[in-house]
Amino acid sequence: MTEASDGTAVDSEGGAGKSLSLTLAKALGRSGCDVDRICDLRRLSGGASQETWAFGAHLRDGGVEQLILRRMPQGERPGDLSAGPELEAQVIALVASAGVPVPAVREVLRPSDGAGRGFVMNLIEGETLARKIIRDHAFDQARAEFADQAGQILARIHAVDATHLALRVSDTAEEIEDLWGKYLRSDMPRPVFEIAFRWLRSHIPDAGEPRLVHGDFRNGNLIFGPEGVRAVLDWELTHRGDPREDLGWLCVNSWRFGEIDKPAGGLAGREELLSAYERASGRAVDRVGVHFWEVLGTLRWGVMCASMVEWIDNGSDASIERCMIARRASETEIDLMRLLSSTGTAHAG
Repeated sequence: MTEASDGTAVDSEGGAGKSLSLTLAKALGRSGCDVDRICDLRRLSGGASQETWAFGAHLRDGGVEQLILRRMPQGERPGDLSAGPELEAQVIALVASAGVPVPAVREVLRPSDGAGRGFVMNLIEGETLARKIIRDHAFDQARAEFADQAGQILARIHAVDATHLALRVSDTAEEIEDLWGKYLRSDMPRPVFEIAFRWLRSHIPDAGEPRLVHGDFRNGNLIFGPEGVRAVLDWELTHRGDPREDLGWLCVNSWRFGEIDKPAGGLAGREELLSAYERASGRAVDRVGVHFWEVLGTLRWGVMCASMVEWIDNGSDASIERCMIARRASETEIDLMRLLSSTGTAHAG
């Protein structure tokens, strides 16, 4: 019996643990991996919308591979915009060919496996805890390099041709109204949110040709080493849309973890990031459009926090993590007041 870092006990020798171990061995066998046994299967903490499991695959030739399982939890997911693990795996493989640092996907689970939907990928060693990356001296160089690295990575993502994949194509006006519906379902009036909705509806920027968008590019979904970004994780919200969405989302205050004067993930300045992106992409960045997406991203996170109770009520996920996230809705109200007051048009529309 082992205990996961989030306190989840996993019996790798019997019961559900044994069943999942057998499934993983079978799935890896399809990809030509000659597995003798699966060991040290454990569920990791984090991952509010998908399960993340770590395990070792012991091979018959004596080698051991350290791998990760990303699996969609059971049950209905309210307002789910996920690409789904099968499509997510395809996107990861596609961006890897464009030079985006990602873990290699090894195998996708099949319905006949009986273990739900998910995929297995290589383990990338490194740090994902934002507070450590932002503050520890071990990451001094990583912080210094972040603006350039993030600009280059995002430019590569947005340049990938993903038109052949069945990805969701976002429409900004529709996304605002969809978010409005989620806000109403929370059944808790928040005047600041409603002011933000009014402002967003009247300031939708012109959108060009939809490009591949990560959808959740931020500190916490990146693996760092002392030298900088080693891998981009969590592609479940990937879609085609406005590339300024990724830039604005990265600058949302909630991902700065106290370093409010460093908008780019608490690691670098906003202008540093945008200038690096322009150099890497060869395209000018509309700062007003990025600001719009920072407002929309802040409001989206606020509504997501406020709606956590919906997951608990319908039985999708009653974890302590969701309860803790719910209380952060008030923080986003402060952020929205700051963002909207800086435009001088908070009450427009």
